[in-house]
Amino acid sequence: MDVPTLRPPRHRVSRTAIWYWAARAAFGWLILLAAQVIWLVADTAGVPLSAHVTGLVATAVVAAAHVTVMPQWRYRVHRWEATPAAVFTQSGWFRQEWRIAPVSRIQTVDSERGPLEQLFRLANVTVTTASAAGPIKVGGLDRDTAQRLVAELTANAQATAGDAT
Repeated sequence: MDVPTLRPPRHRVSRTAIWYWAARAAFGWLILLAAQVIWLVADTAGVPLSAHVTGLVATAVVAAAHVTVMPQWRYRVHRWEATPAAVFTQSGWFRQEWRIAPVSRIQTVDSERGPLEQLFRLANVTVTTASAAGPIKVGGLDRDTAQRLVAELTANAQATAGDAT
């Protein structure tokens, strides 16, 4: 059998992941903006109104850029592939990571969906191996694709000789 080599994975995550990542980012920015508004209303220290408004506008501009650019960028980067020999992933947006795990090293394959992911009908697959680098995670998959990937990886791992250590 050929030894798997690091190469770009073939499959993109679900396009719905773009909306999921944007919603998650927007939620974080809304919390920051709400804190700034509360500080503006409750400010008794005498910070000038113009300083508060400048801070709010700057936060809103950075938030809009982040919520707009980051999901698109992540979608272009995030990829995955499973073959009978290995699992390949490429992830990140600012700090990017490529990972490969031979099927013979797979110990467990899990799928999970948080509440927001359920809303967007997405799922994540986690492939745990004997690697010190930790598990390989494939996030942003539509539910059906995640279920097929779990079944495929499980079947491939069972059909592969090795002790996964």
